[in-house]
Amino acid sequence: MGTAPDAGQAIEMVLKLINAKKTIEIGVFTGYSLLLTALSIPEDGKIIAIDVDRKNYDEIGLPIIRRAGVEHKIDFIESQALPVLDKLLEDHENERSLDFAFVDADKGNYKNYHERLMKLLKVGGVVVYDNTLWEGTVALPEKLMEEGRKKERRKDIVALNKALGTDSRIQICLAPLGDGITICRRIF
Repeated sequence: MGTAPDAGQAIEMVLKLINAKKTIEIGVFTGYSLLLTALSIPEDGKIIAIDVDRKNYDEIGLPIIRRAGVEHKIDFIESQALPVLDKLLEDHENERSLDFAFVDADKGNYKNYHERLMKLLKVGGVVVYDNTLWEGTVALPEKLMEEGRKKERRKDIVALNKALGTDSRIQICLAPLGDGITICRRIF
């Protein structure tokens, strides 16, 4: 339910390696990865943080983010992500403006997020998708999966992994950190 510490360390390093300044996070939950991002970007950096419910963030993450002195970097939007991404894309100045994106929400929409993020991400920018190993189930034959939510989400993650693997706009690395993170660098 939150970013794994080892995945968080990798994300922090990526942010610093690319000198990220303008970022977006889809899925905030308690704000752990949001805090990592805010601490890793420059003082004048900005993060658009999107989540359908800010309760856990307000109760758990926000007090820590305030103590860390990085709240001013965060624009929290309580909403579904697709309408926010679509609204950003209405302004053509937002195209190719983001340095970094982190996605950890609504696995069924990962592919939809990807298409929009490719329009918002700069060439050389990075998007990281969380949970791309889905507890290792992506390696199992589908017939071994029991019916239910986990099987449905597995289908979504398998479809995302296939789409990312054939997307010529990006270079990818699926890292076995946490529940799997796929790091995608936009190359054109």
